[in-house]
Amino acid sequence: MQSPAEREILEVGSRLLTSADSSVHSPVRAIDKRALERASQDAELRTALLRFVDVAPACRSPADLAAHLIGFLGELHERPLPLDAAMRMGSSKAARAALGRAAAAGVRHVAHRFIVAEQPGDAEKVLRSLWSEGVTTSVDLLGEATLSSQEADRYAQRCLDTLDSLAGIYAALAPMPQLEADSIGPIPRANLSVKVSALTPLLRPDAPELGERDAMPRLRALLRRAKERDVHLHVDMESFDSREAVTELVLSLLGEDEFRDGPSAGLVLQAYLTDSPELCERIVAWAERSARAQPLVVRLVKGAYWDHEVVDARQHGWRSPVFEVKAECDRNFEALTVRLLKTRSHLRAAIASHNLRSVAHAIVANRALGGQPRDVEFQVLRGLGDELQRALVREGLRVRTYCPIGDLVAGMAYLVRRLLENTSNQSFLADQVRGRPLEELLAAP
Repeated sequence: MQSPAEREILEVGSRLLTSADSSVHSPVRAIDKRALERASQDAELRTALLRFVDVAPACRSPADLAAHLIGFLGELHERPLPLDAAMRMGSSKAARAALGRAAAAGVRHVAHRFIVAEQPGDAEKVLRSLWSEGVTTSVDLLGEATLSSQEADRYAQRCLDTLDSLAGIYAALAPMPQLEADSIGPIPRANLSVKVSALTPLLRPDAPELGERDAMPRLRALLRRAKERDVHLHVDMESFDSREAVTELVLSLLGEDEFRDGPSAGLVLQAYLTDSPELCERIVAWAERSARAQPLVVRLVKGAYWDHEVVDARQHGWRSPVFEVKAECDRNFEALTVRLLKTRSHLRAAIASHNLRSVAHAIVANRALGGQPRDVEFQVLRGLGDELQRALVREGLRVRTYCPIGDLVAGMAYLVRRLLENTSNQSFLADQVRGRPLEELLAAP
């Protein structure tokens, strides 16, 4: 027999799904869903397509691109008819060039689904449009793992310029009260996400303090500019081996007197890590001690590096740092949601998930803890959570879309992670495409 809370989660989730299904679906989106289902069911095809997408930016010509595509498809034991036809196109030079151009267009189409623009200035139209729809954003400048101090300096300067650009764009927009405040107080309109691995070439697990020291001046400069321009600065988490250095860097800087009254800033908590409850308690204790004028924002995610962490641990014979059973990760995500919402007066929770059960649970938990709808932020990824985003707006909830900006080469690691998420056979998105019953989709993990 269902508890009252579970019945409420089912009711909220059903309403969100109905609202999302009523959104306009383009023919391209329908094609994407068919491709998603096929790739999630065929691991060999999924691997071949991911390998192709990964090498595409390095190909020098359409013929080169076609040669790689034919090579990857040639390794498959069975090919769908459209891919078999593509293989036959490789019989002449002209046909290979045509195939390469078509493949390049396909990769660009996939990339543009997830990546907003190549330059911040080119994203202004999208950012304005989202705001008018009741959705705010967090802009991410793509580019990871710098190899030199010069690269780190260039990334930091791009971030400084983008903080200025975002402040100007959002200052000119019409008021949107539901996006600009919660029960604690005002929330900056503009929001930039940054990666510590791009702010230093020295972020290594064997000497984390070196990376922290090297990144600190660049991150301090970004915090100062964010404070001047009233822009929220969010520091992303990456792989497990850099987590401790990133956490220490963010909390130590935000604890300095200079930043006690701003800017609004935050970090990420990854629920797929088995020790994330301990890190959550550490973050909560820090937030309660520091009592910053701008409460720390904690973006709660499942985690985007699952494949990397599992493979890395197995190669070294280590115990995996992540939950390898999806239900365990989902249960942990719900427990962390409640813990963060209970600390409302000291930090702001941002629930980042496309899983309908996880989102509905957060809505119900926030309500049960006495929060107003605007007291919890829901975050989605551009291109993955568009329908859910619109459904949440219709419910009068505060929604933020993560909008990457950068060229295809810089965005390749991000793009591959999104494709892995989209085609995982345990993906909630794939389950929706396969038509699993609503009661199963919304059942407690």
